[in-house]
Amino acid sequence: MNEIAARILFLAHLASTLFMVGLIWFVQVVHYPLFAHAGRAEYLAYQRRHMDLTTWVVGPPMLVEAATAVLLFWLRPAGIPAWQVWLGLSLVVVLWASTAFVQVPCHDSLLREYAPDVQRRLVSTNWMRTAAWSLRGLLVLAMLWKAMG
Repeated sequence: MNEIAARILFLAHLASTLFMVGLIWFVQVVHYPLFAHAGRAEYLAYQRRHMDLTTWVVGPPMLVEAATAVLLFWLRPAGIPAWQVWLGLSLVVVLWASTAFVQVPCHDSLLREYAPDVQRRLVSTNWMRTAAWSLRGLLVLAMLWKAMG
């Protein structure tokens, strides 16, 4: 029973991580750069709407990913080494810290007024999250490979 629970947990972890990998690349390459092209008169409403809608798209998978990253310490499928779980959780911490201390403050600033330098900082600093989620994607695929034996 524990092995079945561990596999279900891992599949939720895999799905949430791979979802976020795809989403972060879209945000990095398409969405954030387009902020610079939103009309100035409509920008504040655009930014507010972006923040409201994005929360519903990224919140649930980020929470699932973080929760399952922690739970994998107790319910780890056979074959997945503990160091991979530790590395995965470390990357989750990097992602949440970057989101809370870098990206959210940029968004908060952009809610007050459009500032090209802040928008450029949002795009440039988001490469750290893009890299971290990409590494997580590779890591969960490596975990899957190990779990498959």
